Amino acid sequence: MPSSLNIFFMVVITIRIKIYLSEAGKASRRGADKLISEGRVTINGKRDQIGDQVNPGDDVLVSGAPVRVARNHLYIALNKPVGITSTTEKNVKGNIVDLVNHPLRIFNIGRLDKDSEGLILLTNDGDIVNEILRAEHKHEKEYIVS
Repeated sequence: MPSSLNIFFMVVITIRIKIYLSEAGKASRRGADKLISEGRVTINGKRDQIGDQVNPGDDVLVSGAPVRVARNHLYIALNKPVGITSTTEKNVKGNIVDLVNHPLRIFNIGRLDKDSEGLILLTNDGDIVNEILRAEHKHEKEYIVS
């Protein structure tokens, strides 16, 4: 990697319980709310409440059975250099995923032209991509071009 490449890795350390249960394949998010309201979910031996957070290392049980999520969400802030294409397509030479070379499957949030440089976010969290990019969320986008 070029020495001018700046990559910042951050792993989210907490996650809402219903998202945790959904990602573990135990229930949909609505189904998780039902499990919680029925008192079938515990975190570290205490009955869970809707909205509670799960931290790494917490002991989560549903009806007495342990629940594990296979991965944490990863968020990468990358100063994309000129010449790199904002795509996950492996057949594109100089793609952003090969540049970062992270072992998890990641994808970019938005795009920057190949001839552009600047901040771009990459993640393995599809929910945040939808939250950021979908028009109905009405996030203002501002570009500074020089």
